[in-house]
Amino acid sequence: MKMVAPWTRFYSNSCCLCCHVRTGTILLGVWYLIINAVVLLILLSALADPDQYHFSSSELGGDFEFMDDANMCIAIAISLLMILICAMATYGAYKQRAAWIIPFFCYQIFDFALNTLVAVTVLVYPNSIQEYIRQLPPNFPYRDDIMSVNPTCLVLIILLFISIILTFKESNSNHISTGQPRVILKSIWVGIH
Repeated sequence: MKMVAPWTRFYSNSCCLCCHVRTGTILLGVWYLIINAVVLLILLSALADPDQYHFSSSELGGDFEFMDDANMCIAIAISLLMILICAMATYGAYKQRAAWIIPFFCYQIFDFALNTLVAVTVLVYPNSIQEYIRQLPPNFPYRDDIMSVNPTCLVLIILLFISIILTFKESNSNHISTGQPRVILKSIWVGIH
């Protein structure tokens, strides 16, 4: 029998916040469930009372509708799908069924790639941030304060913020993927054949 140091065993089975991979996945799934449930409630309240969240074309500075019923229904469908995916991840981690975690892991990879693309866009086209802020409605909170910030400093602040988000997302997707990689790969292999 090989002796293993306690800290080696701890680091191999822990993720951020120093909890076990399974516990971290359950906490992350519940956190995403809560966030998506709040988003769904906001969308449903906006659908029930459209005047509360409606911006006129003069406020938006263009000739387009900000959020019509079709876009609202698509956003509600996406929110419901995310609730289902998060519930599957939480259930899969709780019952130790790795195949149930795969959709959430795929979402994490897609989200990480999309955020990386945003960071690259900010780096390549730094003037697009100022242009985007100019297009915001005049009554947008802190719009004038943000416009007064030096463009280079604004790019650095946004890149720092995106880097923090990417680091957090990478550590979360990494602890999900390192939880039981053999079981996940085996369940994918069994599902294919």
